[in-house]
Formats: sequence, C-alpha cells, structure tokens
Amino acid sequence: EKLVIFSAPSGSGKTTLAKYLLAEMPQLAFSVSAASRNMRTGEIDGKDYYFLSIEDFKKKIANNEFVEYEEVYPNHFYGTLFSEIERIWAEGKAVLFDVDVVGGANLKKIFGKKALAVFVRPPSLNILKERLQNRATDSEEAIKTRLSKAEYEMTFEKKFDIVIVNDNLEKAKIETLEVVQNFIEK
Repeated sequence: EKLVIFSAPSGSGKTTLAKYLLAEMPQLAFSVSAASRNMRTGEIDGKDYYFLSIEDFKKKIANNEFVEYEEVYPNHFYGTLFSEIERIWAEGKAVLFDVDVVGGANLKKIFGKKALAVFVRPPSLNILKERLQNRATDSEEAIKTRLSKAEYEMTFEKKFDIVIVNDNLEKAKIETLEVVQNFIEK
C-alpha cells in the first residue's frame, strides 16, 4: 500500500510528468481530488476532479471524509477523499497524487514511509513566468498571483523526499520514472 505524491508550483510541469508515469506504469492509479471550483472546458467530473458544490465540500469536511483538504482561495477547496485511496488500494495499485505543495507536504506527513514525495521544480521563476504566459489560460493579474504564490511554494522543497528540476522534459521523465519504479518495487 504505497503512495506517490507529485507537487510543484503551478506551471512546473508536474501534471505532464504525472501523466507520463501513469502511461508507463500500470501499477499506479491516479487519485482524483475533489474540488469546489467550476469545471474548465474539457474537464470530466470523476476523471480530472470530483467537482463538488461548496456546500457538499463543507459537508464532507464535517463528516471527516477527507485525508487532507485546504481552502486555496476563499471558498475554493481542494482535497483528497479517503474513499479514493481505498478504491485504488483495493485494486492492488499504488496511489499517484498530483497536488499542490501544501497538500503534498500534508500527505507526506500523514503517510510517512508509505509515501514517496516528489517536488517538481521549475529551473527558475523567470522560466515559470514564461510558461504561464505561453499557457495563455490566465490573465496577467492571475499570472502575477501565481508567481508570488510559486515563490512561496518553492520554500516547501525541503519537506519532500526528492526534487526533480524540470528544465528538460525528457530528462525529467526518465529521472522521475526511475525514482518511482525504485520506490514501488522495493
């Protein structure tokens, strides 16, 4: 019963790496987080996130259904449901999390040695800024917010077991695969 946690400042490429691992390693299954935000174009409920209303999210908090959760912005909740981890372990697989750094650090604290916590780091904040601008999903204002948040998130690095610097995606993929395979197989 193992868990692999992927965290990074927004735009560092953690989701790309997580998807790569899922494609390469059938023994991993993606933990779908719950979110209280609206679905974005192309997202699927139950696959990308479990999209909950703010009321439902708060109800589940009150019922202790979350392993961890946080309010990222006012009334913007994200969290990991116990039922999701149990579902994956019941399939005999290891759980793969793609979560923000606070969630990742919390999960590592909760699961300890059962979990491998991977911090994906952008080569620099400037490069991160370029990536966010190229992604073109955010306004300049939102990019500014994300960057100052990223600066803060970089300070979480030491709470993780391993740091992958994503300056070259192919290299980062190989490195990540190796680290995760070693952890799962030991």
